[in-house]
Amino acid sequence: MLKIVYAPDPILKKECISLPQVDDHHRDLIKQMYAAMYEANGVGLAAPQVGINKRIFILDSNARGEEKSPIAMINPTLISIDEKIVPYEEGCLSFPEHFAEIDRPDQLTIEYIDENNEKQTLTTDGFESRIIQHELDHLNGILFVDHLSRLKRDIIIRKMKKYKKENKRSDEKKI
Repeated sequence: MLKIVYAPDPILKKECISLPQVDDHHRDLIKQMYAAMYEANGVGLAAPQVGINKRIFILDSNARGEEKSPIAMINPTLISIDEKIVPYEEGCLSFPEHFAEIDRPDQLTIEYIDENNEKQTLTTDGFESRIIQHELDHLNGILFVDHLSRLKRDIIIRKMKKYKKENKRSDEKKI
């Protein structure tokens, strides 16, 4: 099982590398990413969040519902975004137990390659649009806390450093 990388970790701040094409290795990675995302009760997960510097992310805006609607996006490119900005409380699997209100455009159009190397275009709004923007930020080395004031960001990063130390100690005790 893939492990989720917690902030602060240098891989989360790197811009990811495009894939020339999707192969069986990448399809297997995507399956493992879904397993990790669902296990963590998330709705989106980008490759750098599992330590892989590739332009891949997955999402499922219905992940917490009965009918799943998973989407894998490889080499995504934002085509257009709405001018209407909407605030919404966001969290991140790389920042457990931390949430903040982030302003983002409500609607977008994005192009991407799916896991079958087919070019896709999606226009969406609301929650799904927010997930896509959040995960696309990850591929560009941007974290949701980067949208906050420096003071709020520094407080969360300091708490995450403490969280990582405490979890490292607890993992060492298990061995």
